[in-house]
Amino acid sequence: MQSPVRFSSCRGVAFEIKPHEDPFAIKKPNVEGESQSSNKFWPWLNTSKVFPSSVHRSISSKPSIHFCDLDLHDDYEEGEYSEEEEEMEEVDDDDLEKQKQSPLHLLAASKHEQQQQQPKPPRKQESRLSVILLDQGLFTVYKRLFVVCLALNITGIVLAITGNFLYAKNRATLFSIANILALTLCRSEAFLRVVFWLAVKMLGRSWVPLFVKTAATSLLQSLGGIHRGCGLSSIAWLVYALIQTLGDRENTSNEIIGVAIAILALLCLSSLAAFPLVRHLHHNVFERTHRLAGWTALGLVWAFIILTISYDPKTKTYGDDIGSKMIKQQEFWFTLAITVLIIIPWLTMRRVPVKVSAPSGHASIIKFQGGVKAGILGRISPSPFSEWHAFGIISDGKKEHMMLAGAVGDFTRSLVSNPPSHLWVRQVHFAGLPYLVNMYDRVLVVATGSGICVFLSFLLQPCAANVCLVWVAKGIEQNFGKEIKEMVSGYPKEKVICHDTAVLGRPNVSQMSVDAAKAWGAEVVIVTSNPEGSRDVVNACKSAGIAAFGPIWDS
Repeated sequence: MQSPVRFSSCRGVAFEIKPHEDPFAIKKPNVEGESQSSNKFWPWLNTSKVFPSSVHRSISSKPSIHFCDLDLHDDYEEGEYSEEEEEMEEVDDDDLEKQKQSPLHLLAASKHEQQQQQPKPPRKQESRLSVILLDQGLFTVYKRLFVVCLALNITGIVLAITGNFLYAKNRATLFSIANILALTLCRSEAFLRVVFWLAVKMLGRSWVPLFVKTAATSLLQSLGGIHRGCGLSSIAWLVYALIQTLGDRENTSNEIIGVAIAILALLCLSSLAAFPLVRHLHHNVFERTHRLAGWTALGLVWAFIILTISYDPKTKTYGDDIGSKMIKQQEFWFTLAITVLIIIPWLTMRRVPVKVSAPSGHASIIKFQGGVKAGILGRISPSPFSEWHAFGIISDGKKEHMMLAGAVGDFTRSLVSNPPSHLWVRQVHFAGLPYLVNMYDRVLVVATGSGICVFLSFLLQPCAANVCLVWVAKGIEQNFGKEIKEMVSGYPKEKVICHDTAVLGRPNVSQMSVDAAKAWGAEVVIVTSNPEGSRDVVNACKSAGIAAFGPIWDS
């Protein structure tokens, strides 16, 4: 019996909304007599092949429906889905005998035997929203930044109301605009590209203490907390400014009050659209509302500044000579900075030719001209004023780059069914968590499904960090194509660990990550998976005393 599944995404990681009991549980027949590997450094890698042979493949021919996409804005769709596809496929005796020869299988079997000796209690079912919002912890860096930002602003408002902060009392509107500038900086891809570059240049040195690097990574990953805190703070300051204005109506105009109320309404609408439940279930509504309300509010802020500067409360009229007055106002310069930051990405839009191929009905490879540095992400769109989709970029840094898109939404499915010849792109690519790999000396990167795309560039081009890759996916060649498989298999076996779940079953990715990190001597583990998978790997590594990071809500 099939049941519908809806798809969602968390800052670039696509996943099904319907949970299952354990995304990484091993469920396989017990195989006796499996020998232990003799390799001292990578005990599960006593072979020259990165991938298991196709003759070991499971008798199941079901395609993968598990993709970890860096796709921010795919529609949430209804789909048909079989619960059995979440479990490991059954294999016959001949297949099991052949799989014994695979070192990766030996690792999985060894871990399975340990789990049989110490069985784990069944995991309770939980919603994806609870994983995203609650299981990441009550005192995360993101939430701390949000609380600190909001607390500082509320303290400023209280001091202004009590007469202990006269500058803020007389310039409440300025503080509201300043908060909007701060939240814009936290989302400006051009500004953050510079910030991430500076962080890597300054901290990416062997003599910098590891705790400084991990603190910087946590901070840069959690800037969404400042964005959120400043958004609510800007509303609070504007409410305070509006109350002051209404209490002194004889010195202002109805037009100024009307524009201020309209700005407040748009800011409230934008904040409500960003409420986690709305954003999680109706992402396209959130994105379009956030964008249109923000643009409209920015236009009204300009109108508010012009009206305020030109209004003469004595004559109750508006003057003409506002240019010289405007450049002396801080509100003008803050609003100008906001406008420039918002416009920059749109000025870099271009419609470019692309080559789209579909190795399977579940993924597409999009190729573009020009090399891109490792760890960089990009945005594409079928239409410049519709939703934009973010993907990790695969590139050797020379002539071309590509994106791997799992077909989980309207846009990504259309890439398979109706490949376009051109797409809109933003030429200013942006940096995220993967870019910070360059800050460390030895890094383990863990990917599931098409999350591999954000890490492949670290193997294809020179990188400051020494990187080891763990990739867990289902039907690697069938779903991701021969080209991706050859990219991964062309590197030393001690740097790449691939686990095809269609052949070897579902591993305990958390334990695999901990073991690999210890063997590799990794300073940090960076994972790209669905919310449960990322959470489990991060928690397991931290419990083992290894710094780890994965996608977070609103990162």
